[in-house]
Amino acid sequence: MLISNISRGHTIPKTAIFLPGAAGRPAPSIIPMKNYLKLLRFLKGHKLIFSGAVLAMLVSSVFEGIQLSLLVPLTDRIFTQKPIVLPSGKMPSFVVDMVNYLNSMDPDTMFALTPIVVLLLLLIKHVFVYFYQYLMNDVSQRVMRDVRQQLYAKIQSLSLDYFSEKRTGELMSRITNDVSAIENAVSYGVTDLFRQTFMIAMYIAIAFSLYFKAALIIFFVFPFIGYPISLIGRRLRKLSKQSQERMADINSIILETISGIKVVKAFCTEDYERGRFRGKNHDFYKLKMKSVRRLLWLAPITEIFGAVCGVLLILWLGKEVMAQQMSFGVFVLFFGSIMSIISPIKKLGNVNALTQQALAANDRIYEILDQKPSVEEAAGARALPPITRGIEFRGVSFQYEDRSGQVLKDINLEIKVGELVAIVGPTGTGKTTLVNLIPRFYDPSRGEVRIDGMNLREVSFPSLRRQIGIVAQETFLFNDTVGANIAYGYSDASKTEIEAAAHKAYAHHFIDAMPNGYDTVIGDRGFRLSGGEKQRIAIARAILKNPPILILDEATSQLDSESEKYVQRALDELMEGRTVIAIAHRLSTVVNADKIVVLEQGRVVGLGRHDNLLKTCPLYQRLYETQFMVT
Repeated sequence: MLISNISRGHTIPKTAIFLPGAAGRPAPSIIPMKNYLKLLRFLKGHKLIFSGAVLAMLVSSVFEGIQLSLLVPLTDRIFTQKPIVLPSGKMPSFVVDMVNYLNSMDPDTMFALTPIVVLLLLLIKHVFVYFYQYLMNDVSQRVMRDVRQQLYAKIQSLSLDYFSEKRTGELMSRITNDVSAIENAVSYGVTDLFRQTFMIAMYIAIAFSLYFKAALIIFFVFPFIGYPISLIGRRLRKLSKQSQERMADINSIILETISGIKVVKAFCTEDYERGRFRGKNHDFYKLKMKSVRRLLWLAPITEIFGAVCGVLLILWLGKEVMAQQMSFGVFVLFFGSIMSIISPIKKLGNVNALTQQALAANDRIYEILDQKPSVEEAAGARALPPITRGIEFRGVSFQYEDRSGQVLKDINLEIKVGELVAIVGPTGTGKTTLVNLIPRFYDPSRGEVRIDGMNLREVSFPSLRRQIGIVAQETFLFNDTVGANIAYGYSDASKTEIEAAAHKAYAHHFIDAMPNGYDTVIGDRGFRLSGGEKQRIAIARAILKNPPILILDEATSQLDSESEKYVQRALDELMEGRTVIAIAHRLSTVVNADKIVVLEQGRVVGLGRHDNLLKTCPLYQRLYETQFMVT
């Protein structure tokens, strides 16, 4: 029995990024700048490293262009030993000067110097390639570390009502799979976005410096590549969001079935659970394959349009080469520059796909990061001094946001220091909700809860919750040692203090018999312990905390007689000298309470001691008769 043996008296511009569409029109798959900037916001705090990486990309791209330009002297001056001939038309002066210098060089001297120059350029380029790849990977891992930390910290700060609406597996998916999607966008997407943009700019600059008119073909052919790429990207974003939702379903099933494996096996539903998982797993597979099919279209699209561009260039410029109005080396460089744009554009298509997937994950991540706790600590909240007078409910009403109707209605109740107050009533009448208002897990919809006259909305969370201990029906223990579970929240507790708390909770004898004593790891949720053993460890944890206010939610109702005997003794030790609010489902546990509160449909319909309520409260009489005279 619980107490039968006790008697006591950002503003962001509304612009957008898009891949070019046909005829220069914006493509239908527009990435809103606001959403993209929210994604890049994760780079905040790593700007210096990121800037260094971008600078290294730019330098490596320049050396890439210089390497390609070596085709001209290698082809014209060394292999054919002919002068370099530029196409007719106005040329940049630096290009003309460079050609004149190369034409004046001796081919044998140039042949001797070219291998050295090529190797030197290659070495310098790859030094910068190494630095930008290392720095971008460093930025990526820092961003992932920060995002995971922000998400976890935000989840820890949210109120209890949020967790009643969200599945644990879904929240896990946000921290794991969604963050991985952003990692790909940062480590590969952002890298390629800058790198390939620099490469395209370099190749276009080379092409325009050699033959301005012919280079205009870029603006007539390549925009047609952007249109289908953007269509694919738009679809990929939808598919990615659906895939992430399916993965959240998979995580939820895994978590539920592993946590509830006893129930699964007890009801022989292994085949049912396998089928349920198979269905969700197959749905995820189908969505991923839809994404794969669309991604595979990117390569042939760019290759086909690139081939069309190449054919047009050969038909156009081939005649000039044959007429010796352009040297073959210049043609090779021009043709190579134009065709080299294809690969970066193809990679930018993949960047668009990664970005669309990341934006879908980004939306889901910001759903959590932008979430506001329904119960927040007030600015300038005061510390609550140790309780000296008591707890008071003044006109308290409460309603859950996702439910219709009030759970509590106009509750007025005073609990004095040192009192043992029991709360009874039918199931679903608001007993647990009432006690959850004391540690401010929820705030009243109307009215106030006060301790020693101080409104709980005005006090800090730590100063309030450190004065409250809770022992519930369902005990939660962490997959850690026995000692760590007892000292949870008090990591500086000494071994002597932990053992003293275990002694008072009548838990020392079974803990000492464990293979490693207090250093024994008890498994996920205390899987290796019996119900009574878990309860006694939870009671030891509350004893070590030594709170002046104690909330009990019928901690013995689900135990066998032997376990209940030990747990009851531990509770007697725990309750001594404290203000106790006990939710009681069995009236035999409350007959000696200082005050019994009877709730019906969220209202107080009876208040007093056991003997008095038997005479004056019809509901209490009915509950008592049901439990003691019928059963």
